[in-house]
Amino acid sequence: MPSLTLLRQQSKLADPREQLKILDTLEQFPTFSQQLKQHQLPELKACALDTLQVNLGKLCNMTCEHCHVDAGPDRREIMSAENIEHCLTALAHPGFQTLDLTGGAPEMNPHFREMVSRTRELGKRVIDRCNLTILLAPGYQDLPEFLSEQEVEIVASLPCYLEENTDAQRGDGAFRRSMEALKRLNAAGYGSENSSLKLTLVYNPVGYSLPPDQRELESAYKRELYSRFGIEFTNLITITNMPISRYLSELVRNERLEEYMSKLVQAFNPETVPGLMCRSLVSIDWQGYLYDCDFNQMLDLPVAIPEQRHIRNFDYDSLAARKIVTHRHCYGCTAGAGSSCSGALERS
Repeated sequence: MPSLTLLRQQSKLADPREQLKILDTLEQFPTFSQQLKQHQLPELKACALDTLQVNLGKLCNMTCEHCHVDAGPDRREIMSAENIEHCLTALAHPGFQTLDLTGGAPEMNPHFREMVSRTRELGKRVIDRCNLTILLAPGYQDLPEFLSEQEVEIVASLPCYLEENTDAQRGDGAFRRSMEALKRLNAAGYGSENSSLKLTLVYNPVGYSLPPDQRELESAYKRELYSRFGIEFTNLITITNMPISRYLSELVRNERLEEYMSKLVQAFNPETVPGLMCRSLVSIDWQGYLYDCDFNQMLDLPVAIPEQRHIRNFDYDSLAARKIVTHRHCYGCTAGAGSSCSGALERS
């Protein structure tokens, strides 16, 4: 097993195998399955399957420090039309209620609009996980109107309502461009109190802390964004930074990994386990392979059913009762109030 001293010399840990090696060095902390047993909780299994989460590719117009997908403008991985067809076939199952589109910037997949339109024709809810700045890029400036017409729910990353903190995570000028994009979404009908068009903002902590109280932070965001920019949004969710990919690289480089993992383990909250997103969701990567969540996807930890590891072989019933694959990064979803694609699991 490589030492952390050696691994600290690596500036970027994109290889899932290297990331798992690092997590395996943390033997002073119990595995996630051991933690469940210590709290007399059963092994983690799916209890339903209502959301199909699809990563349309790693191509993105941004390179964010906290991005667990390691996305960026230089990435060329894009889901093919063939695999999108397989996803739409699976999504037609009556058990599915939601298509959750992620990236990279999912909008940069050339089949994005067709997939959205056809999913809406199936009567399913669509979520677009948007980085906001893509709405200002050439060729994408009409997206607010398209998304509004299709009644797509937008979940948009905005690490902070302060320019300095946002730019520190997402690059110089990201805050200013995000404000402009939010104004365009408001103009298209998103986010106002009486609108059915949902605009959800996402907060990721800056640094090495857990997210603050979600409800209190939402009030602060609403106050600051409206008073300073006239911007409205529906709600805010908090998501814990996961010790994988770029954030893991940062933790290792700054010698903060053990400290951060200790914080996650000590904050383990058994009350969050029943609501973990992996219990009602399956995640599809850009090549069509299946995972329990997009964090497992980034660590190349596929679903535990070998014959169900590609979307072309999709079987709803077996996946809806599958055993969930876990590792030490799973503490990120169960620390404090919990964390999921829909925010805190334990509401104050």
